[in-house]
Amino acid sequence: MHKIEEFVDERQKSWCIHCARPLAGLETNEDHVPSKSLLAKPRPHHLPIVTICKECNTSFSLDEQYVVTFLSCVLAGSTDPEKQSNASAARALADSAALRARIERSRTEYVTRGGETRVLWKPDSSRVARVVLKNARGHAYFEYGEPMLDAPAHMSMIPLECMTTEERQDFEGLSGPGSLAAWPEVGSRMLTRLLTGEDTEGEWVVVQEGIYRYSVQQDGGPRVRSVLSEYLATEVQWEH
Repeated sequence: MHKIEEFVDERQKSWCIHCARPLAGLETNEDHVPSKSLLAKPRPHHLPIVTICKECNTSFSLDEQYVVTFLSCVLAGSTDPEKQSNASAARALADSAALRARIERSRTEYVTRGGETRVLWKPDSSRVARVVLKNARGHAYFEYGEPMLDAPAHMSMIPLECMTTEERQDFEGLSGPGSLAAWPEVGSRMLTRLLTGEDTEGEWVVVQEGIYRYSVQQDGGPRVRSVLSEYLATEVQWEH
């Protein structure tokens, strides 16, 4: 990815975007958005980074490990560490029999009327939601310089393959006029992307091809969409 400078109001950087506490006096971490564990190695250079408090950053670790591992198992169709394409997930499964057993219990096989065996995975939705919201707050803050401290008005997580054609077109931004309805604030990174096309494909910022992409828009309230491994589609919407 390209390094993009921003020139937004420095006062917006005073709080942790997750707990809303003033960062002054707190121990802080530079947090990658999206979480590095969601990406494949070698990871892109100049990944988006936001400053948050160390306590919040640490609190997401186990949820991120679960999401990365669960998603890898779904894509592999197995909880076998040797069948994982994500090295972090393979290590987590090999090191934690409890985590592997937990994910294995969420796997159900069933036979269709046509006699075909299918697999259904049921995630811990609360853990997935925490990671999705964490990254959405980071994307909104990094691209627009605006901390989203309130709870979102709407959040969804659904595999792309479960969407109807119309839902997929709307999610991808293919059913609209083809451009951002509201232009970003002057000085924001998103305006720079819009004007230069850095790391973008249409409405999407591509962090790693086929692995992670996201879109941030302000029309009707900040809305962050992401796609993980071209499988899981997420959307987080705040009201103005």
